Amino acid sequence: MRTLCIDTSAGSAVALHDDDGGVLARARSADHRGHAERLAALITEVLETAGVGVADLDRVAAGTGPAPYTGLRVGLVTALALGRARGVPVHGVSSLDALARQVLDLHPAATVLVLGDARRKEVYSARYRALGDDDVQLLEGPRVGPASDVASDPVGAAVDRGHVVVAGAGAVLYADTVPPTPGAPDEVDAAVLARIVRARLARAEAGEEVSLSTEPLYLRRPDISPAAARKRAS
Repeated sequence: MRTLCIDTSAGSAVALHDDDGGVLARARSADHRGHAERLAALITEVLETAGVGVADLDRVAAGTGPAPYTGLRVGLVTALALGRARGVPVHGVSSLDALARQVLDLHPAATVLVLGDARRKEVYSARYRALGDDDVQLLEGPRVGPASDVASDPVGAAVDRGHVVVAGAGAVLYADTVPPTPGAPDEVDAAVLARIVRARLARAEAGEEVSLSTEPLYLRRPDISPAAARKRAS
């Protein structure tokens, strides 16, 4: 099974994963604002590097955030359009889940606290532990708020005692408040989405309830609000 993996929660990351051959190709752009301009080129680069075409894809996996509206929407719409054009399923996985899985590959027995950059001096946060070799169990979150809130809650207290591995761009940005664990990744490896999708599909076949929704995780209300009703002229 060949899975095209797309994540636009921070920059744009694309990978092609084969269940038998592992990661066939990867490409990334660190531009947090140029998703619409760069994503198609990254997909083309990955497919050409792997020597396959769109017709060779068996499914698509997309990161669902949390992330700001525009970039996340570009990734999800692109994934859904590719799936529809090819006639293959599209599965969604939280980008925080993917980053947590990367940490658990390095620290299998750890509890992981993932902090994403939510801008506005806030972070997205969620806490995890391993679920098998390829999936994660969400313990708390995801939520959005100041890094100081994370440091002052029970999760933050656990960090102080050294029981949690901290990772993510939010931890790098606010290292004075919730310092990242040395060596922990801070960028999503899109290829990990394929592993989580495969693990969840296997659990679903065994009768477990799993989530692979492609609904975006925004966590924050939009800045735009409906206009107030016009006043009647007297």
